[in-house]
Amino acid sequence: MPRFTTVALVAGAALLVRRAVRSRMTTAPLWPMPSLETPVSGYGRGATVPRRVRVTGRSVPAEGVVELRLEGERLPSWEPGAHIDVVLPSGRVRQYSLCGDPARADVYRIATRLVDEERGGRGGSREVHEQLHEGAEIEIRGPRNRFPLVDSPAYVFVAGGIGVTPVLPMARAAEAAGADWRLVYCGRSRATMPYLAELLRLGGEGSERGVPPAEGRGRVTVVAEDEDGLPDLSFLAQVPAEAQVYCCGPDGLMDAVSAALPEGRTARLERFSAPAPADGTAFEVELRRSGRTVAVAADQSVLAAVREEVPGLMYSCAQGFCGTCRQTVLEGEVDHRDELLTDAERADSMLICVSRCAGRKLVLDL
Repeated sequence: MPRFTTVALVAGAALLVRRAVRSRMTTAPLWPMPSLETPVSGYGRGATVPRRVRVTGRSVPAEGVVELRLEGERLPSWEPGAHIDVVLPSGRVRQYSLCGDPARADVYRIATRLVDEERGGRGGSREVHEQLHEGAEIEIRGPRNRFPLVDSPAYVFVAGGIGVTPVLPMARAAEAAGADWRLVYCGRSRATMPYLAELLRLGGEGSERGVPPAEGRGRVTVVAEDEDGLPDLSFLAQVPAEAQVYCCGPDGLMDAVSAALPEGRTARLERFSAPAPADGTAFEVELRRSGRTVAVAADQSVLAAVREEVPGLMYSCAQGFCGTCRQTVLEGEVDHRDELLTDAERADSMLICVSRCAGRKLVLDL
């Protein structure tokens, strides 16, 4: 009888462990990393649950741009400005804005421009273009929305190239709500600007090339660099106080929009990559296991500095919300700037792509 009792206890414990592991795998955003209890970002657990979707459509809305139609069961609802994490076949994680119709609960649409490695690409866009064809199955997480469309009687949108993807559903929503909206759409050439024809139809065929929205007959101003040069953003100085200004595109465009606004006005921005550290100061990071110390410049991330010593260190989003670059902190005070870790997890770890040192030195378990 004692032997039977022991076997039963062991079997019961094994069953509980199996159930716990299965639960952890379905709730953890990056298994086998620990699942998060209460994300400080406020996104909620649903944003990190992985889901399988199938590529059911593929199109080319502009030169160098591929759009994917993704379908799956019980896809979460979303609002303009939202993006999803896409786990590519290689394991890379990339973030892409949803550019379809929020009313279609069973379909997501994303688009990505091919960025060659010589121009700073890290391989994700090439993988989408070369490997994700109709019938492919991939894992996604989200949606998340760090770029929400707030209620307003008026909007000014400025989009650069592929930065039009989150702006497209915003423009549709503004039009449907009867709001006064204007769009300045910039690109290298008309052939490289996705969804141009749809936006011109939405904004009225009277839209004029290179003319600020306040002066054009339609709502959309097209600024193709090969025809018009750089956009004239001086009209932003007269944007009405009630208008919300949104911009998505290259850093140079967003900086120009911010500079053109009246003093005290700010634009809502969605960046392609992590911005340079704000109010950064230089500090040191000791890599305890390797015995090396790395200097982190005021305008440099810990990730960039450490990768000079440890080139194979894993990372993905570089913006503080995927968790790939999480490292254990042995000593030092951390200035946490991520959107993922719980308060408990911040006690002994950090995301080195965005978080920094609150003092003069950090010691990492690397």
